[in-house]
Amino acid sequence: MVAELDPETVRERIDGDGEFDLLDVRDAEAYEEGHLPGAEHVTIEELEDTVADRAWADDVVVYCYVGQTSVQAARLIEEYGDADAVASMAGGYDAWGPLEAASAD
Repeated sequence: MVAELDPETVRERIDGDGEFDLLDVRDAEAYEEGHLPGAEHVTIEELEDTVADRAWADDVVVYCYVGQTSVQAARLIEEYGDADAVASMAGGYDAWGPLEAASAD
């Protein structure tokens, strides 16, 4: 079972000092329009081709549009990657938007 982190927890991790891989598995256009700070864009197809060969951080957080594809990506990393902990961001990038608006107030 893939762990899910709420957007606020992901924000705390981004703002903290801990090192982790943050992957955006949405399409390139969506990534260009906006993404989480420090996120790396990797399509699910690219991930399938490189997951076993990549050197992963101990912790990995994956997000997509609404939190479904990211669960699949996280499972892939759990099974074939060498990360210690892998999680999906619950609600995906859609859940991040309201958090951004609230922090701007």
